[in-house]
Amino acid sequence: MDPKKVYLAQTDTTVGFLSQDSEKLARIKKRPPSKPFLIAVSSLKNLQKFVRVPKKHKNLVRRAKKTTFIYPNGKALRVINWGEHYKFLRKFGWCYSTSANASGKRFEREWAMKQADIVVEDWRGLYESTPSRLYKLGKKRMQKIR
Repeated sequence: MDPKKVYLAQTDTTVGFLSQDSEKLARIKKRPPSKPFLIAVSSLKNLQKFVRVPKKHKNLVRRAKKTTFIYPNGKALRVINWGEHYKFLRKFGWCYSTSANASGKRFEREWAMKQADIVVEDWRGLYESTPSRLYKLGKKRMQKIR
């Protein structure tokens, strides 16, 4: 499996594009390369490579399911350590992740399949669902974004 290719897969929340090449994802989504992507990691050990979790929020981050956190360094990460998406993600350790739709539009299967290098479809199929919850973590406070 090539981490530089763009994969279309069902994530733990909704259908998405996954890759370790953020520039390819930015071209597909037609958005500025400077706008950061969410990073999905397969373990807390991989999370530590990107951010330092504020001490007050460690328990919350460890136990959260289907939740993305924006850390004090500005990076948005979600730990996926269970389910079908985890089985795919653990082969890479981490991937940039974004919804599989054109910016501001709904999921269109045909468009998404044309954009991806590889389509990964398991028994669940590909379907649009609710996105992950999103919280911004500070050293002391937490703010709900979505």
